[in-house]
Amino acid sequence: MVILETPRLALRRWRVDAPGPMAAVNADQEVMRWIGDGSVRDEQQTHRGIEAMEREWDRQGFGLFAVEIRSTGELAGFTGLSIPDFMPEVLPAVEVGWRLGRAHWGPGRRATRSRGRSSTASQFFTLSTCGTASGPSIHSLPLRSFGWPSHYRPSGGRASIC
Repeated sequence: MVILETPRLALRRWRVDAPGPMAAVNADQEVMRWIGDGSVRDEQQTHRGIEAMEREWDRQGFGLFAVEIRSTGELAGFTGLSIPDFMPEVLPAVEVGWRLGRAHWGPGRRATRSRGRSSTASQFFTLSTCGTASGPSIHSLPLRSFGWPSHYRPSGGRASIC
């Protein structure tokens, strides 16, 4: 099992039988207003989402990690790399995605999480290009060319898509 660690965070695979903490994040209207149409998700929807994230790991060999606060073991949300099948207009592409509970929003967390994710990602594959990204933290990511297979290269730019 892949586990990435920074001084504050552990990025790990999902525990499919424990959707409760992520369901709390997905039930927060302020968090979800940035996701899709802004609808909140219940525990069943969250459980199906976690199962889908695990299937992506099994199918692609990469995916979205659960983000755990190392000092407390608390689940903060998720982050990682994913193929955005929900946006066929940008495929083929790889999305750098995250969703964190409001208690974990703040300076330093996104950059730390992203640096840990991208530095470990570089051990496995290459991202050849990166589209225009949104949000202040995306500019601090140490993305560089690592030789991603050509069939994953994006055909055009899109926010948070590499």
